[in-house]
Amino acid sequence: MGKKIALNVFYNLGVILSGYGIFWAFKNEKYLFVALFVVTAGFFLYQKLQLIKEMRSNLKN
Repeated sequence: MGKKIALNVFYNLGVILSGYGIFWAFKNEKYLFVALFVVTAGFFLYQKLQLIKEMRSNLKN
């Protein structure tokens, strides 16, 4: 259970840092980095949702 909580914290940090990266890159007109940060934020959100689904199914059982 502790490992999954740590993963959740890691995914949250990844989403937050990607969000800051998106704003930084957009402000500095580095659109390739904007695309990179959008993809990484999407990846972290996808992984976070999969973890939440797994936790819900484990808690039901």
